[in-house]
Amino acid sequence: MNQPFTLSKREWDLISLQRIKDACDITKQADVAAVTMHEGLAVICLLTQYMTVVRQRIELAIPRKRKGSTSNYEKGLERFYDQVYRAIKQHIDFNVVKVVILGSPGFVRDQFFDYMMAQAIKSEDKVLIENKAKFLRVHTSSGHKGALEEVMRDPQIKARLADTKSTQEVKAMDDFYQMLNNNPDRAFYGYEDVRKAADNGAIGTLMVTDELFRAADIQTRRKYINLVEESKATNANVLVFSSLHVSGEQLQQLTGVAAILNFPLILESDAEYSSSEDDDAQQATNQDEEIDI
Repeated sequence: MNQPFTLSKREWDLISLQRIKDACDITKQADVAAVTMHEGLAVICLLTQYMTVVRQRIELAIPRKRKGSTSNYEKGLERFYDQVYRAIKQHIDFNVVKVVILGSPGFVRDQFFDYMMAQAIKSEDKVLIENKAKFLRVHTSSGHKGALEEVMRDPQIKARLADTKSTQEVKAMDDFYQMLNNNPDRAFYGYEDVRKAADNGAIGTLMVTDELFRAADIQTRRKYINLVEESKATNANVLVFSSLHVSGEQLQQLTGVAAILNFPLILESDAEYSSSEDDDAQQATNQDEEIDI
């Protein structure tokens, strides 16, 4: 730990070199933290360009409100808030983190934020007081980690995180899905189709999960490395998604590789399918004419 060392291998490909460079760059460390919560559950995460790391999951049974008495409920809620408060102090380094996303359904996030700042003032916690402006309170559907996906799509969040690394991949996935819906001839996924797009110099943005570069089969690794190198040679923007990040998990569902093209490209298979549909339509028209006669 914290000692210089030498790493050697017979051949260094472009992807390996870039990953090492990024890992050694302090600006690539976790600069976004997120706390998703609802009453009795909180998940504290750190987000980097490559992964979403759950630092602590807090679960605490909170007594229900009873008619005429809410003291047990309030005490349970305070214990829960106190645990979340301590977890934030333990796991979030405000010297590195630029934004702390605080998300919940209802008013839980606001109630917790007020509790946390009251405790910080009471204990003269200068770190939290000075970094108060870094907390961004947003609505989420639940307190589970999965709520981060909806959070990262919020326009307000994107604007606030414009200078961080993880939003680049999220924006690329959004752009891809929009293109797939509006202009499918400019949105390809799957190795074969993306490979054909690269051969035609059509790729504007290439998205690949890092899992493909760790495939057990050397030939599989090599073909994706070649795809990246050739795409960069045509000035394509290449984004390597971490399979541990929310956006990487999403890309993995699309075979792990996708591309947004600079211009529409119709593959031979699509053209043949379209031609077949035209022939069928023409044949049906001819049959109708014969019946009319």
